[in-house]
Amino acid sequence: MASTAIDVRGVTKIYNPGSPAAVKALDNISLTINDNEFFTLLGPSGCGKTTLLRLLAGFEQLTDGEILLFGESIEDLQPSERPVNTVFQHYALFPHMTVAENVAFGLKRLKKSASEISLKVEQMLDLVKMLHLADRQPSQLSGGQQQRVALARALAPNPKVLLLDEPLSALDLKLRQAMREELKQLQKETGITFVFVTHDQEEALAMSDRIAVMSDGEVQQIGKPNDIYERPVNRFVADFIGDTNFLEADITEVNGNLVTCSLSGSQMVIAEAGAPQNVGDRVTLFLRPEKIHLGMSTDPAGKSSLSGHVSSIVYLGNQAAFAIDIGGGIELRAHARPQENGDLPFAVGDSISVAFSSQALRVLA
Repeated sequence: MASTAIDVRGVTKIYNPGSPAAVKALDNISLTINDNEFFTLLGPSGCGKTTLLRLLAGFEQLTDGEILLFGESIEDLQPSERPVNTVFQHYALFPHMTVAENVAFGLKRLKKSASEISLKVEQMLDLVKMLHLADRQPSQLSGGQQQRVALARALAPNPKVLLLDEPLSALDLKLRQAMREELKQLQKETGITFVFVTHDQEEALAMSDRIAVMSDGEVQQIGKPNDIYERPVNRFVADFIGDTNFLEADITEVNGNLVTCSLSGSQMVIAEAGAPQNVGDRVTLFLRPEKIHLGMSTDPAGKSSLSGHVSSIVYLGNQAAFAIDIGGGIELRAHARPQENGDLPFAVGDSISVAFSSQALRVLA
């Protein structure tokens, strides 16, 4: 069983308490983060994820609740007294210092010996593939290189926890994707608990062991990336993580964990229900676009099938997003790859069948 690195218990944070300008940034948050885990706080701007990170770092004070680090309360510890380091969005490197001097900074404050500092700086720069640039100034580095230096500086003092506040957001897409892999590899190699803050759901899915999805100062769901994506607990999570179709339906038949539903009064589909449902219930179904099969046939074996026509297409390179009008005011989004010759399989106006399994169509809790 994994040991607990961080235990957040009933944490509330109110800015300007007791005044007309009071803002509740966090509302009774509770979660645990395991040792040696890549844990991500995910949510839109203003959801409270950075506030929670700042509470862990000691840059903000709790209004209520408790935070334990490896079983010890850290509420009375100053930021410099906590075995925690932070990598910020804009890196905050010292411009007058070389790369090596930046990495050595925290070690000097800890009064490490010169030989120990030299060895540790070399190890950290080698870890982030920056040893050959040890004598450069930050102004001579690219954004990705500056980020690597910030990581090396934060990791050098061997913190028990590394906090990362949207460190990839200033990078271009290609570099961001490459750095995802490097960050995850760094976490595995160092064995340090990473707490990563982002609003980018693709980033969170790609790197995390577990994700906490946040909204309006509350945790909506905590789970592994696959669980968050495939089994969202509510509409907010389903909508925020990936692209999703939502369908309002009435249950007409219940058979174990499968329910038959009526859409727009006539079209029938079979969906999977994670909780008990009753005939007559009005429910919301969700369906991921990539789980829809598009074709010209109208009777695929073992799947619900609806008829419609292509109303619009958005070309995305490796795939295309098709909007399918199935009548009754319902439009479904579906994804399909171009053919081998690069042509799209369907055109606007084509009559088409939309098929999906009961496992793909699910009732939201």
